[in-house]
Amino acid sequence: MQPMKIVIVEDEPRAANQLQKLLAKSAFAFSVLTIIDSVEDAVAWFLKNTAPDLVFMDIQLADGLSFEIFQKIEISAPIIFTTAFDQYAIQAFKVNSVDYLLKPIQQHDLEAALHKFSKSNNSSNPIEPNILKELLSSMQTPQKRAGILVKEGSGFVQIRISELLYMYSQDSITFGITHNKRYIIDETMDQLFDSLDDTRFYRINRGQIISKLSVLKIEPYFNHRVKLILTNPRDQEFIVSRQKTSDFKDWMNK
Repeated sequence: MQPMKIVIVEDEPRAANQLQKLLAKSAFAFSVLTIIDSVEDAVAWFLKNTAPDLVFMDIQLADGLSFEIFQKIEISAPIIFTTAFDQYAIQAFKVNSVDYLLKPIQQHDLEAALHKFSKSNNSSNPIEPNILKELLSSMQTPQKRAGILVKEGSGFVQIRISELLYMYSQDSITFGITHNKRYIIDETMDQLFDSLDDTRFYRINRGQIISKLSVLKIEPYFNHRVKLILTNPRDQEFIVSRQKTSDFKDWMNK
């Protein structure tokens, strides 16, 4: 049997590498033809090349949503969408895809998607214009991600945002704390907070972001501030700045 020809449409190199590692662990023989990181480049590639056997396609790319690709060209290859957003995943599943994988991708989920592909007729129907219009119009509001890449040893792994209790900056390094581990996050505090769901995370000061679910107790602190007792504090003190104290209490009550 000839190796399955695969195209990966993914704008995060680490995520693309991780997907290839998971594919290598599967029982399927494959060959990655190319890795594409933008809507524009994807359109150009599919116009010039024969359709592969299978496409893994991230929904959010460097220059827009991958659904925009289908406004410009017709892709005959079956597609497995990958995304860190549950809402996008559900919508992608309606777009005649073989399947979708929610990041961080798990080996057993990938295996299940590949088996589903192998049992299908290995073909894909064009996306209906009305479905595409509905998808694009429903995504005008940016969605907050559900997964994040963190350093582990010499490489990177992806964990769920929901696992993070809090994040802090020290010596220009951003750390993320879960119930049992500390990770290094390769982003600034500004970049990180902008990507988080502000109903679940709050930036209590310039150097600390906390999860609402991690707050065990709120105590009064001098100079009209409050001190937080969090799960797994790891020798950290959590002081809400005076300017944010009132807003923070309102946020906790929502």
